[in-house]
Amino acid sequence: MEEAIDLETLCQQKGLRMTDQRRTIAAVLSKAKDHPDIEEIHRRAALRDSRISLATVYRTMNLMEELGLVDRHEFGDGRARFEAAPDAHHDHIINVETGEIVEFVDPELEILQRQIAERLGYRLVDHRVELFAVRLNQDE
Repeated sequence: MEEAIDLETLCQQKGLRMTDQRRTIAAVLSKAKDHPDIEEIHRRAALRDSRISLATVYRTMNLMEELGLVDRHEFGDGRARFEAAPDAHHDHIINVETGEIVEFVDPELEILQRQIAERLGYRLVDHRVELFAVRLNQDE
């Protein structure tokens, strides 16, 4: 949806000490066009550096999440998935048949969410929309 985020630089700016393994994990996630789970991040990182353990990936992802550098998503398949925290807000449609995840932004939806919160007596400070769907049959 947007260009790659330089997660290594963001980690350094937040004061996270960058080991070679953390640099590799940051590079893998920065280049990801999908929303990989821990095992997939480990698989991709291990292709670059076979010394990286699954435990290192777990610890690094937890640190990055605590620092607000990555977003954790639960898309209904029982696996936490990650993406570098985007500069701009977006929402997701998850195809429940294929697992495909599509990012989208809808200005009308953003306005509606704010209006609903206000109507119920709240000021919206953050939100996350995840729509679970199946593709429409194109033949009908």
